[in-house]
Amino acid sequence: MVNTGRVGILLPQPLLRGRRRPRVALVGRPRTGKSSLFVAASSASPQHRLLRHGDARDECVVDIGLEQISLVDLPAVDSLHSPRSRDLPLLEYLLWGDRRPAVAAHEDDLPAESLEAPDVLIQVVDATALQRDLELSLELCLLGKPLLIALNRVDEARRKGVYVNGRALSEQLGVPVCSTVAHMGIGVTDLFVAALEAVRMPALPPVRTPGPHLAAALEPLRSLLAQPAVAQSLRVPLPFLCVQLAANNEYFLQELASHLPQLLPQVLAARAAAARRLPRPLPDELHADRHHQAAILFESVSRFGGTAAAGRWQRLLDGVFLHPRWGLLGSTLVFALVLVVVFEISGTIDAWTAAPLVEWAQQWRPTSTPAVVGRAVVDGLIGLVAIVVPYMLPLVLLLVALEEAGIMHRVAFVVDRGFHRIGLHGGVAAPFLVGLGCNVPAISMVAATSSGKERLVATLLLAFVPCSARSAIILAMGGKYLGGFGVFAIFALTFVVLTVLGSLLARRYANVAVGLIQEIPPYALPRWRPVLARTWERCSDIVTIVTPLLVLGSILLALLDHFGADEWINLALSPVTHWWLGLPVLLGVPILFGVLRKELSLLMIHQALGTMEIAPLLDEVQIATFLVFITFYIPCVSTFALMLRTIGMRQAGFSIALSVATALSIAGAVRLLLEAWRLLFG
Repeated sequence: MVNTGRVGILLPQPLLRGRRRPRVALVGRPRTGKSSLFVAASSASPQHRLLRHGDARDECVVDIGLEQISLVDLPAVDSLHSPRSRDLPLLEYLLWGDRRPAVAAHEDDLPAESLEAPDVLIQVVDATALQRDLELSLELCLLGKPLLIALNRVDEARRKGVYVNGRALSEQLGVPVCSTVAHMGIGVTDLFVAALEAVRMPALPPVRTPGPHLAAALEPLRSLLAQPAVAQSLRVPLPFLCVQLAANNEYFLQELASHLPQLLPQVLAARAAAARRLPRPLPDELHADRHHQAAILFESVSRFGGTAAAGRWQRLLDGVFLHPRWGLLGSTLVFALVLVVVFEISGTIDAWTAAPLVEWAQQWRPTSTPAVVGRAVVDGLIGLVAIVVPYMLPLVLLLVALEEAGIMHRVAFVVDRGFHRIGLHGGVAAPFLVGLGCNVPAISMVAATSSGKERLVATLLLAFVPCSARSAIILAMGGKYLGGFGVFAIFALTFVVLTVLGSLLARRYANVAVGLIQEIPPYALPRWRPVLARTWERCSDIVTIVTPLLVLGSILLALLDHFGADEWINLALSPVTHWWLGLPVLLGVPILFGVLRKELSLLMIHQALGTMEIAPLLDEVQIATFLVFITFYIPCVSTFALMLRTIGMRQAGFSIALSVATALSIAGAVRLLLEAWRLLFG
């Protein structure tokens, strides 16, 4: 560990990432939840399929804090003793990877690519059927590799009245045991942190000796296989090799006959002698002994009966938020709560705070240049209040409280699979919900919780999330002149555009994301001091960065209007406003003011048209076209300023070009479709 000196954080040295990242293999019997664990861990990471004569295994890179692992999902296997032909590739991979021993040089199906043997094994076991899995655990202990147990489906086991003592199981087996609920993501973080510890401080699992009668019968065979020539040729741990040959594993017998023929007769003789000392065939005795040990182990760590009163309400909530199907309903309820904040509570707060300030400022009619500048400063500060007080603070405060309570982590886990399709993690779900209030704190959250290309893609997409200002325009104009169906259609179009753009950006930045372990914390009552501290942390950027730019932008646009330059702006924008969008030329300045603050576009439309009733001057097609354009048009200056800081000038410029191109193309297409509809059915 080393002190960084600047912030006093101790980091492990060297960091296990990049070329140093270890390879962790998931093994287990069928239907234990192994693949669910891989899906929960792999997240948006591009998966690489490894093939070898019909055997397929998936591999991906996963982030655990500052470190990484290469996670391999191996095919399910019932037993490693006397494996079937289809299980041989898995056994070979566990033993050697692509570095085969000398006896395998003659094989014609050697791996075509580098497949290094795993550094750590994680066996996923089913807590509802633990005894059968423990037999495989005893076999894996013989491989001479660090082993961890993922005690999966502990929630189902508790519902059935089965309680497994993970600590006792760890002590009995001599390996770390982590309780998990893979499909809910519970315990996954602890499991992979333990895997990293197993790499950094490797400890081999103890080999459990068979029963005395079986051990005595196998001792001559074991002594025979302990010769250095056997270890050098086969590179197989002695306990495992002894059991394999005793169980009549044809693979090792054939290799022994090909490369150590002088030893084969002695091995067969020792095996026959052992069989004669036992009442049953040797393979049956081995299986019976292993089954007996697993049964004793299971009984010593398990308890049956009773009720699961402790933690009942937590499990009920998890059944709502983390269920593969019902979890989406729970997430939708959270989403509905956020919408209530955006469109109800924030609207009320806005009427108490920003609206009176706007009404007061409208009474000031400056004529001189200094007065115009003063009014512009006031307008900029009022715009700041209108962003922070009614929309940002309540939303961020609510979402931070939901995070402290453990709710947002569960929402992120449920929507994770949908975000995977656009190359993102479910961890960005919270910023996207915040973006419904304001894109500024949403981008700040993305910058704090992601990095690299994932931060870039999420930031680019957040520019298209309809913030409260855009939503207010849609509701104010669309609700009044287009009706409920028109408003719904615009929001639905926004969702479609986000999905399509996300897919395109995922292709542009393909194979760059790595898996992210999403921690599912326990439920907790939010504490007001941490909630307030984190709320300020996420809102502080708007004070230090956005405020100066907001005021400067307001001054610039006020001076343009004061000196009559707005007519020239309208004329310059006429190819967009009039020719392409079919809007009146005088709406160029209101559209431009949308860069500063989206609500200003709505206010200045009334000023430009000279009336609060715009329906006689704009028809339904023009209103719909304007709303679609302003929805996808360049994000406000506050958002752009933060994008400059988080993703840089080049990518922020790309975001502007993308938003302009998207707004022009979609708004133009909507205009043409609506005009065609009116012409045909009008």
